[in-house]
Amino acid sequence: MTTFQSPHAIVIVGLGEMGELFATGFLKAGYPVIPVLRDTDYSKLQSLTPTPSLVLIAVGEAQLDEVLTRLPHGWRRVTALVQNELLPCHYRHHALIDPTIITVWFDKKKGRPSVSVLPSVISGPKASLIQQSLDQVGVPSRMVAEELQLFEMIRKNLYILTINIAGIVSGGSVSHLWSSHRELLEGVAFDVLTVQEALVGETLPREALFKGMIEGFEGDPDHLCMGRSAPDRLRRVLIQARTLRLQTPTLDQVALTLKEPFIEDGPD
Repeated sequence: MTTFQSPHAIVIVGLGEMGELFATGFLKAGYPVIPVLRDTDYSKLQSLTPTPSLVLIAVGEAQLDEVLTRLPHGWRRVTALVQNELLPCHYRHHALIDPTIITVWFDKKKGRPSVSVLPSVISGPKASLIQQSLDQVGVPSRMVAEELQLFEMIRKNLYILTINIAGIVSGGSVSHLWSSHRELLEGVAFDVLTVQEALVGETLPREALFKGMIEGFEGDPDHLCMGRSAPDRLRRVLIQARTLRLQTPTLDQVALTLKEPFIEDGPD
């Protein structure tokens, strides 16, 4: 097998709904796409494609650390990340060099067209390439300076974590959550921001982030709050809170509504 030397080759790690959508966009834009599946030999693939134009990591949040650990060092200069719940602490220790970050504000379910809540936000050296892909599949996006991306990442984290976790109790849509469960919404959002602040190690502009979350509510008022991943999202946040010795009273109350034992208490 010969080396794939096209300077335009794009490697996509993970071909779920999100990865497939990006792959379709890149193909429509004229770029060859090389998929990385669960059983793909990374070292062999790197020998065949040593200098891709982009390596898009489109796996779920729970798989990100494992994938980045296995990622060939030669690809770490052209990496793009597209996960929810993403923060710099999740990838900095993997020696990625100036990664491109995509804060996704669209929903893609199997067999259905994508639905955008807000324009997705892109920053980093490969931002224009990512935007080309999204343009081809009709997904609105905007590019921002890299120093603004942390705010955008946390705004999306606040949105997805708050609606999923609060939705365990409230059910329904984000407009229902806003109109009928305001105290629950605010309590969950407060706890989520407490954890996010500790993870990034700096004081966050909470009022601006909360307003940014509400923009997401207004962008798609009928968006359902609780997806199937909601309990896993709650579990991850509570583990982070326990590890960081943070108080999260509203999250704890939501966890009590779930029937199974949810998370062991951390050390005293």
